[in-house]
Amino acid sequence: MAQGQKTNQILIRGAGRAMEDFKWETARELGIQIPDSGYMGDLPSRMNGAIGGNMVKKMIAAYENSLAAGTVPPTPQVTNANLTL
Repeated sequence: MAQGQKTNQILIRGAGRAMEDFKWETARELGIQIPDSGYMGDLPSRMNGAIGGNMVKKMIAAYENSLAAGTVPPTPQVTNANLTL
């Protein structure tokens, strides 16, 4: 994806670096070679999709484990201020 097309936004202040690290950790677990430049635009969309999909699976599993342990982690309240009806 070209830099000018990037629309994803980190919703929780200060989480950007942690999410970036989480992405690389997940890619390594999947055996995806991480380019030295960090630019993933040359990888097939299937590989990038696998990274994102596995990140979501890991986040859901962590939340489910918390619930099973009897703790309810706080859920950030985020909204899309640009909703159109």
